[in-house]
Amino acid sequence: MLAALTRAKPKIANYPFTTINPNLGVSYYGGKEITLADIPGLVEGAHKGVGLGDKFLRHIERCKILLHLIDLSDSNLLNSYKKIKLELSNYDKDLIKKKEIIFFNKSDLLENNEINEKLKEFKKRIKTKYEIISVYSNKDIQRMKKLLIKYAN
Repeated sequence: MLAALTRAKPKIANYPFTTINPNLGVSYYGGKEITLADIPGLVEGAHKGVGLGDKFLRHIERCKILLHLIDLSDSNLLNSYKKIKLELSNYDKDLIKKKEIIFFNKSDLLENNEINEKLKEFKKRIKTKYEIISVYSNKDIQRMKKLLIKYAN
Protein backbone atom coordinates (compact mmCIF):
# COMPACT_ATOMS: atom_id res chain seq x y z
CA MET A 1 0.00 0.00 0.00
CA LEU A 2 2.88 2.37 0.76
CA ALA A 3 4.08 1.95 -2.83
CA ALA A 4 0.57 2.68 -4.13
CA LEU A 5 0.11 5.84 -2.03
CA THR A 6 3.61 7.29 -2.26
CA ARG A 7 6.77 7.20 -4.35
CA ALA A 8 8.43 4.89 -1.82
CA LYS A 9 9.79 1.64 -3.21
CA PRO A 10 9.60 -0.87 -0.34
CA LYS A 11 10.53 -4.46 -1.03
CA ILE A 12 7.30 -6.26 -1.92
CA ALA A 13 7.02 -10.03 -2.11
CA ASN A 14 4.22 -12.56 -2.27
CA TYR A 15 4.18 -13.30 1.47
CA PRO A 16 3.16 -11.38 4.60
CA PHE A 17 5.51 -9.01 6.43
CA THR A 18 8.07 -8.60 3.67
CA THR A 19 10.01 -5.75 5.26
CA ILE A 20 12.43 -5.94 8.16
CA ASN A 21 12.47 -2.20 8.77
CA PRO A 22 9.71 0.39 8.86
CA ASN A 23 9.47 2.29 5.56
CA LEU A 24 8.48 5.91 5.10
CA GLY A 25 6.82 7.55 2.13
CA VAL A 26 5.29 10.96 1.41
CA SER A 27 1.88 11.36 -0.16
CA TYR A 28 0.33 14.51 -1.64
CA TYR A 29 -3.32 15.25 -2.12
CA GLY A 30 -5.01 18.58 -2.74
CA GLY A 31 -1.80 20.53 -2.07
CA LYS A 32 -1.32 18.86 1.31
CA GLU A 33 1.44 16.51 2.36
CA ILE A 34 1.35 13.51 4.66
CA THR A 35 4.18 11.20 5.69
CA LEU A 36 3.22 7.55 5.93
CA ALA A 37 5.04 4.91 7.96
CA ASP A 38 4.61 1.30 6.90
CA ILE A 39 4.82 -0.78 10.10
CA PRO A 40 4.40 -4.46 9.16
CA GLY A 41 5.02 -7.51 11.29
CA LEU A 42 2.91 -6.98 14.38
CA VAL A 43 2.53 -10.60 15.40
CA GLU A 44 1.11 -11.99 18.62
CA GLY A 45 3.56 -11.20 21.40
CA ALA A 46 5.14 -8.24 19.58
CA HIS A 47 4.84 -6.09 22.72
CA LYS A 48 7.14 -8.61 24.48
CA GLY A 49 9.72 -8.52 21.71
CA VAL A 50 8.46 -11.44 19.59
CA GLY A 51 9.60 -10.97 16.00
CA LEU A 52 10.43 -7.40 15.09
CA GLY A 53 7.24 -6.04 16.63
CA ASP A 54 8.65 -4.14 19.60
CA LYS A 55 11.05 -2.27 17.31
CA PHE A 56 8.14 -1.41 15.02
CA LEU A 57 5.85 -0.44 17.90
CA ARG A 58 8.25 2.33 18.95
CA HIS A 59 7.67 3.99 15.57
CA ILE A 60 3.89 3.92 16.04
CA GLU A 61 4.17 6.19 19.06
CA ARG A 62 5.07 9.08 16.69
CA CYS A 63 2.15 8.50 14.32
CA LYS A 64 -0.78 10.89 14.41
CA ILE A 65 -3.33 8.36 13.16
CA LEU A 66 -3.28 4.61 12.64
CA LEU A 67 -4.34 2.97 9.43
CA HIS A 68 -5.15 -0.71 9.73
CA LEU A 69 -4.89 -2.59 6.46
CA ILE A 70 -6.77 -5.88 6.75
CA ASP A 71 -6.85 -8.49 4.00
CA LEU A 72 -10.46 -9.31 3.08
CA SER A 73 -9.41 -12.87 2.25
CA ASP A 74 -8.50 -13.39 5.93
CA SER A 75 -10.71 -16.05 7.49
CA ASN A 76 -11.50 -13.97 10.62
CA LEU A 77 -11.45 -10.20 10.09
CA LEU A 78 -12.57 -9.41 13.63
CA ASN A 79 -9.83 -11.54 15.15
CA SER A 80 -7.16 -9.96 12.93
CA TYR A 81 -8.20 -6.48 14.03
CA LYS A 82 -8.46 -7.41 17.71
CA LYS A 83 -4.98 -8.99 17.74
CA ILE A 84 -3.43 -5.76 16.52
CA LYS A 85 -5.41 -3.67 19.00
CA LEU A 86 -4.33 -5.98 21.84
CA GLU A 87 -0.66 -5.72 20.87
CA LEU A 88 -0.94 -1.93 20.71
CA SER A 89 -2.67 -1.80 24.09
CA ASN A 90 -0.19 -4.17 25.74
CA TYR A 91 2.69 -2.06 24.47
CA ASP A 92 1.23 1.33 25.40
CA LYS A 93 -2.39 2.08 26.36
CA ASP A 94 -2.14 5.50 24.68
CA LEU A 95 -1.73 3.86 21.26
CA ILE A 96 -5.31 2.59 21.23
CA LYS A 97 -6.56 6.13 21.88
CA LYS A 98 -5.16 7.37 18.57
CA LYS A 99 -7.47 8.12 15.67
CA GLU A 100 -7.72 5.18 13.32
CA ILE A 101 -9.02 4.20 9.91
CA ILE A 102 -9.59 0.61 8.89
CA PHE A 103 -9.11 -0.34 5.26
CA PHE A 104 -10.25 -3.77 4.14
CA ASN A 105 -8.08 -4.52 1.12
CA LYS A 106 -8.28 -6.92 -1.83
CA SER A 107 -11.93 -6.20 -2.59
CA ASP A 108 -11.10 -6.99 -6.22
CA LEU A 109 -10.74 -10.68 -5.27
CA LEU A 110 -14.23 -11.12 -3.79
CA GLU A 111 -17.82 -10.62 -4.87
CA ASN A 112 -19.87 -7.98 -3.01
CA ASN A 113 -22.05 -10.60 -1.32
CA GLU A 114 -18.91 -12.39 -0.03
CA ILE A 115 -17.54 -9.12 1.34
CA ASN A 116 -20.84 -8.29 3.07
CA GLU A 117 -20.99 -11.76 4.63
CA LYS A 118 -17.40 -11.52 5.88
CA LEU A 119 -18.02 -8.07 7.39
CA LYS A 120 -21.32 -8.97 9.08
CA GLU A 121 -19.79 -9.93 12.45
CA PHE A 122 -17.19 -7.17 12.28
CA LYS A 123 -19.88 -4.49 11.82
CA LYS A 124 -21.78 -5.78 14.87
CA ARG A 125 -18.77 -5.67 17.18
CA ILE A 126 -16.58 -2.79 15.95
CA LYS A 127 -18.01 0.69 15.54
CA THR A 128 -14.90 2.26 14.01
CA LYS A 129 -15.21 3.68 10.50
CA TYR A 130 -13.87 1.43 7.78
CA GLU A 131 -13.46 1.48 4.02
CA ILE A 132 -13.45 -1.36 1.50
CA ILE A 133 -10.71 -0.93 -1.08
CA SER A 134 -8.40 -2.46 -3.60
CA VAL A 135 -4.92 -0.97 -3.87
CA TYR A 136 -5.14 -1.80 -7.59
CA SER A 137 -7.96 0.73 -8.05
CA ASN A 138 -6.77 4.28 -8.75
CA LYS A 139 -10.17 5.55 -7.55
CA ASP A 140 -9.67 3.78 -4.19
CA ILE A 141 -6.11 5.11 -3.87
CA GLN A 142 -7.36 8.68 -4.40
CA ARG A 143 -10.13 8.09 -1.82
CA MET A 144 -7.54 6.76 0.66
CA LYS A 145 -5.32 9.82 0.18
CA LYS A 146 -8.27 12.13 0.71
CA LEU A 147 -9.24 10.35 3.95
CA LEU A 148 -5.69 10.28 5.25
CA ILE A 149 -5.24 14.02 4.68
CA LYS A 150 -8.61 14.70 6.33
CA TYR A 151 -7.84 12.61 9.41
CA ALA A 152 -4.20 13.65 9.77
CA ASN A 153 -4.93 17.39 9.95
